[in-house]
Amino acid sequence: MRIAIAADHAGYRLKGVVIDALGDSDHEVNDLGTHSEERVDYPDLCAAAGRAVVGGEADRGIVIGGSGQGEAIAANKVHGVRAALCLDEFTARLARQHNDANVLSLGARILADAFALLIVDIFLTTAFEGGRHQPRLDQLRSIEREECRRNQG
Repeated sequence: MRIAIAADHAGYRLKGVVIDALGDSDHEVNDLGTHSEERVDYPDLCAAAGRAVVGGEADRGIVIGGSGQGEAIAANKVHGVRAALCLDEFTARLARQHNDANVLSLGARILADAFALLIVDIFLTTAFEGGRHQPRLDQLRSIEREECRRNQG
């Protein structure tokens, strides 16, 4: 699987842990930064990860910050991104099964490394169920199209 990953300074260390684990699993990882613990704002980094997914350069994205909340918000500004902040196995599983989430957001100040890796594994291996959930995704896409039209007018 091709994975785009980005983090701010607070998520930098955990990003390295995740990249190492993904590399050991033969995933192709595109590290979009940051590349140090020097303070950096996250919105552009997370948007880049989202754009990589929407643009077809990555199958999934992972964004990491202190809490993961702002990173999810930033990634979700990219039309076509369905970023989910997942802090446990249950939310990771449902994010994929019910919402076909394509970007995972993690909080490095909240999650232990091993638990974060478990969440990543669940997110990457769980399939979207479709069925009764598909109409909701279609509605989300419709909202995105409507917002694009409103912003152009």
